[in-house]
Amino acid sequence: MCETVFRRESPRIIAGVTRIVRDVGIAEELAQDALVAALARWPAQGVPENPGAWLMATARHRAVDLVRRRERYAQKLAEAGRDPEALQTHTDDPADPDPDPDPDAVDDDLLRLVFTACHPLLSAAARVALTLRLLGGLTTAEIARAVLAAEPTVAQRIVRAKRILAAKDIPFEVPRGPERAARLASVLEVVHLIFNEGCAATAGDDRLRPSLCEEALRLARVLTGLMPEESEAHGLAALLELQASRAAARIGPSGEAVLLKEQSRARWNRTLIGRGYAALARARGTADSSRALGPYALQAAIAACHARADTYEKTDWQQIAVLYGLLAARSPSPVVELNRAVAVSMAQGPEPGLSLVDVLTAEGALRDHHLLPSVCGDLLERLGRAGEACAEFERAAALAGDERERELLLARAASCRL
Repeated sequence: MCETVFRRESPRIIAGVTRIVRDVGIAEELAQDALVAALARWPAQGVPENPGAWLMATARHRAVDLVRRRERYAQKLAEAGRDPEALQTHTDDPADPDPDPDPDAVDDDLLRLVFTACHPLLSAAARVALTLRLLGGLTTAEIARAVLAAEPTVAQRIVRAKRILAAKDIPFEVPRGPERAARLASVLEVVHLIFNEGCAATAGDDRLRPSLCEEALRLARVLTGLMPEESEAHGLAALLELQASRAAARIGPSGEAVLLKEQSRARWNRTLIGRGYAALARARGTADSSRALGPYALQAAIAACHARADTYEKTDWQQIAVLYGLLAARSPSPVVELNRAVAVSMAQGPEPGLSLVDVLTAEGALRDHHLLPSVCGDLLERLGRAGEACAEFERAAALAGDERERELLLARAASCRL
């Protein structure tokens, strides 16, 4: 019971305590202390009516006690003529803890914690680890399994991230203006990275890791509640809802990858699709009329085109090609251009799509990525150039990091020889 409540409430507790001590590392320790106190008292005294509020109040009381002890120690050093600067902490007159804190105030603290954990000073790997630790409530071992990294490596990332935030004296706040825009991009990027890693593992034999996808989806939903005016927060939520809706259809009975064209749309989750449509509508409704939708909302609009089609053949590829053109203009990248090539090939034929792929091949940006030769092989096969297609599929298989995807690509290469 204690552990379940703590895992659910820990982000809010850490956020509320960080406002007092101004250090996420210390806040996490104090939250853990509150859990230890609950494990000692609740079995004998019974679970309180509001266990989350009990944990919050206990952690905040300990935080205030810690700040006051440090203030008294610093004062004694000052009276003795010693420099207390190294021991000072931010102490913005913390109020006495309220046993039933205002939920809105805590949510504001949670939003500050999101922006702190995803500060651009931290590496992408460190942001993912710290976000999963502080906001997802995952243990170091769970994070290590989720991101396929060694547990000591993940532990070091988290420790270094906390040290950097403390050493740089990062304000515990939601930034405004241009800095907020930059930080928001970092926040959304981390959530998207977490989802992508769970949806299509970059290494190993487990192509899907549902727990990681679910955690990213939960964080995206939290962000839309905390930042209802941010169009791209709704856009990211819409994108993840729609992508998650196809999860059950993406893996075959033997664990093999199933291409979009071959997926059973009856297995797509209509509830998640409905949530995705609603989030996309909110993204459009909150977008600034003076500018186009952001990259996440545009990607969600593309995913919505797929979701609306009863069959693969009824997909509105013309609209998808247009949306990819807008996305390429708004957020250019080789991967976006590759996806645009696929959409163009479906809307106009394989020849125009292959021309776009040839440009990408010449640029060399995706030369080590299996998706480029995979798409190239598909277009060549559609043009009847079987020998060239076979070579591209074999090259894609050699570059693929997932064993089952390698098997799929080799099977396509073999089919070109028939």
